[in-house]
Amino acid sequence: MKKTKVGIVNVTGYAGVELARLLSRHPGVDLASVTGRSTAGKQLADVFPHLAGSQLTIEATLSGVEIAFTAMPHKESAAVVLPLLDKGVRVIDISADFRLKDAGAYPQWYGFTHPTPEKLTEAVYGLPELYRKEIASARLVANPGCYPTGAILALAPAVKLGIAGSHAIVDSKSGVSGAGRSLNLKTHYAEANEGACAYALDGHRHLPEIVQELALLKPEEQPEITFVPHLVPMTRGILTTAYAPLSAKKTAAEVMQAYCDFYKDEPFTKVMASPPHTKHTWGSNICFVHPTIDKRTGRLVVISAIDNLVKGAAGQAVQNMNIMLGLPETTGLEAAAVYP
Repeated sequence: MKKTKVGIVNVTGYAGVELARLLSRHPGVDLASVTGRSTAGKQLADVFPHLAGSQLTIEATLSGVEIAFTAMPHKESAAVVLPLLDKGVRVIDISADFRLKDAGAYPQWYGFTHPTPEKLTEAVYGLPELYRKEIASARLVANPGCYPTGAILALAPAVKLGIAGSHAIVDSKSGVSGAGRSLNLKTHYAEANEGACAYALDGHRHLPEIVQELALLKPEEQPEITFVPHLVPMTRGILTTAYAPLSAKKTAAEVMQAYCDFYKDEPFTKVMASPPHTKHTWGSNICFVHPTIDKRTGRLVVISAIDNLVKGAAGQAVQNMNIMLGLPETTGLEAAAVYP
């Protein structure tokens, strides 16, 4: 079987190197080209010894690929994506540059004016649980953010099925790798270890993404979401707790059944009978979801857990690629989580 040639733009970030790990052992594709700005000319295996089997040299520009994963920082990705599309390369973008449908939101949340707002309507939001059919034929897939992945998967059944109202609180706790690989005082070991803190209380840039997707699930109601992210001293993982008022009287068993039915055919979103741990997802593409009800307040409570670098980034991107290529969705993503 002829393998599809794929490449990674900016392999040296955490999402990029996680893509390299997954794609290097994927049976349906050939990881043919990777780029890096400061490491061009070096062997990938020398820069990342855990990829010791790789024979790739990091290049300055991508070449000879049919599908490209762009893992550039926000604001910089659009300039790389557009020339690739012009060459007929299908693109899965890991940044936020094509996630929001409203071009006017970019100056507020990301600090730049979008160069090609017409591409925002073409880009397909890459959450397979909601957009599998659209992803299959897409030229440009906007891979979701890590926080939105956990939040949307936690709340989507409740919003879509009318179980809960549109006012929700989303409390998420992320490992340090979610901040990226660049040096930052807040993520230094001595600063982050043995402590936890909330941040972006005036509005995190992933908030409009969460609101956008929940609104599309129930257009007649505009969601009002309070989103508070936290940094916790672990490398990988996001634990999200979402709270929302019930729209109708439901038992915990009825809500659990509704969630099981909603996700029954999903290979990577699993409804659990007990609250999941982030450790249960470490290194896997699984999202675990546990819904329940606070009987005293009549409020829905949903816990979700993902690995922010896999289902929250690189793994979901590979899942999207599999759909685009018509491969079994789990191809290259079958490995169980690392435990303990």
